[in-house]
Amino acid sequence: MMYEFSPISVGDVDAIVSWRYDPPYDFYDMDSDPEDLALFTNPTNWDGYYAVFDGDGERVGFFSFEMDADTLEIGLGMRPDLTGDGHGQPFVEAGLAFAREEYDPAAFSLSVAAFNERAISVYEAVGFERVETFLQATNGGEYPFVRMRYVVE
Repeated sequence: MMYEFSPISVGDVDAIVSWRYDPPYDFYDMDSDPEDLALFTNPTNWDGYYAVFDGDGERVGFFSFEMDADTLEIGLGMRPDLTGDGHGQPFVEAGLAFAREEYDPAAFSLSVAAFNERAISVYEAVGFERVETFLQATNGGEYPFVRMRYVVE
């Protein structure tokens, strides 16, 4: 599948905020954490944020990219109705390819909720390795997350 990346817009953010995931993935609903929601909906934070569209022009997800030294920290989300059906790996691969062109990092890093083995298996399939598990304050509590890293060859 072909993906097109476009700087995120108000319309994109409004649509993404309305997405609702089935449990236990509702952990990722944007309004599950008021602080995260406030950051995501503030246009001053959108540098490095991209909406992702498929070949038909349908919004399918988003990526965020933030460079730290030579490592690019990525965040991402896929539209709920597309999750769990084999779309994850090509989506992540497209994001990494886009990021290589735009940022030319030596490595990628991401953090994912430890319960989300479905996403972790996708990240491992594209080359990420587990680095550490840590507690992250979010959604009104502290939850275990896994930091993963992918070194660009």
